[in-house]
Amino acid sequence: MTANTPVPNVAEILIEALPYIRRFSGMIMVIKYGGHAMVDEQLKADFARDIVLMKFIGLNPVIVHGGGPQINSVLDQMGIESRFVRGMRMTDAQTMDVVEMVLGGKVNKAIVAQINAQGGKAAGLSGKDGGLIQAKKLQIIHQENETDPPEIIDPGLVGDVTDVNPEIIDTLIRQGFIPVIAPVGTGPSGETFNINADLVASRIAMALSAGRLILMTDVDGVLDGNGRLISSVNTADIRRMIEAQEITGGMIPKIEYGLKALEAGVEKVPIINGTHRHALLLELFTDKGIGTEIVK
Repeated sequence: MTANTPVPNVAEILIEALPYIRRFSGMIMVIKYGGHAMVDEQLKADFARDIVLMKFIGLNPVIVHGGGPQINSVLDQMGIESRFVRGMRMTDAQTMDVVEMVLGGKVNKAIVAQINAQGGKAAGLSGKDGGLIQAKKLQIIHQENETDPPEIIDPGLVGDVTDVNPEIIDTLIRQGFIPVIAPVGTGPSGETFNINADLVASRIAMALSAGRLILMTDVDGVLDGNGRLISSVNTADIRRMIEAQEITGGMIPKIEYGLKALEAGVEKVPIINGTHRHALLLELFTDKGIGTEIVK
């Protein structure tokens, strides 16, 4: 190859990634892993490879995963009806047993196995391990309109995070492991709570002083009024968009958890579409990224 030969596209990609690799070296990144990326075989393999690559080049990924479709499948097989209120699973004791079995067992260990198969060193945890996540019963207050009295809904064993003790995660990171965390926690009387994975990821990012909290979804990110992707938005503008109802539905709680993480010191909260192959690498190591980056 002579000096005048064009640089191959792959080399240009690597050169573009270099400053980001330098910048992120040693940084803890908490990744909420969920949605279609957890059920599509190709996307699952891509995610595992991305995580291993991140670790090998000096980043410290910490994964918090969901598992709603997998839980629904097992509940259906057992003849247990799945009920939801405002997007939250109503969780009685029998359902909680299934949730813990599926999240802490089947789903968690499958993610660990895939990462290890790609040459990584993953370790599976639940929020009960090492006193990682302390929780309390979540109360849902629902009000149809201003004239009706508020209704308090009991969701059962659905929890809210009261405290995070990151000691076990810190230990695993120092030993070169990739922590993979199932979002269940322990209550004051030793009971087990099912907790929203976005909430758990946010609180763990705060406890670890993570540089990034990455929320993987099945949509491209935050869209403007014309349906175009917003690549970067600050907290003031995102709150204005929520108040103006330009952002609605399930995106709101994700953003709220992200805003709390930013307030606690997390530098940025990217929201990315996990249905794109190698979404993590494209967001972190390219100039344009592929999702919406929420900043202070």
